[in-house]
Amino acid sequence: MIPADTLRCGVDEAGRGPLAGPVIAAAVILDPAQPIKGLADSKQLSASRREELAVAIRTRAQAWAVASATVEEIDTLNILQATLLAMRRAVAGLAIAPQLVLVDGLHCPPLDAPARGVVRGDSTVAEIAAASILAKVVRDAEMQMLHGLHPQYGFDRHKGYPTAAHLAALRAHGASAAHRQSFAPVRLVMEGERRT
Repeated sequence: MIPADTLRCGVDEAGRGPLAGPVIAAAVILDPAQPIKGLADSKQLSASRREELAVAIRTRAQAWAVASATVEEIDTLNILQATLLAMRRAVAGLAIAPQLVLVDGLHCPPLDAPARGVVRGDSTVAEIAAASILAKVVRDAEMQMLHGLHPQYGFDRHKGYPTAAHLAALRAHGASAAHRQSFAPVRLVMEGERRT
């Protein structure tokens, strides 16, 4: 059991699976005196509800931070290591140092504070749910911005995930600078371009 007065931080990411864009991580220390109703895994919430909750989290949390790892870092390090790097950056960005870090999933980044992985933590730990919401909102905004630069891919709709429409756009237009070259569907398109 974790003592009730332990200053704990939740950490989660958004964007491990997509073929394009950065991976975003968030770290949140909630304030027990200002509870936020409705925190849940970001994937279970509508976009408008996530936006509302993100405002509440930024306003009421004791501390929060969002950080990223770039497409170049993902391609250089691999997606797991880049995700852990983004998580480490998010925790380092907190205005208050946590005493315990709870990370969604199995893997924890190397941190100055003790860390524990929590499988499905975004559904069971309020701090992780809050982090999942912030990470998703920030990443969706990033993909909206990339859509403005590369409208032919439809990033505003699929957010970089390998949907049929995205794969068709990749084949039709080739890969952009926003695409992760180390991911197989992107790599295959680029290899095909080099052969022609």
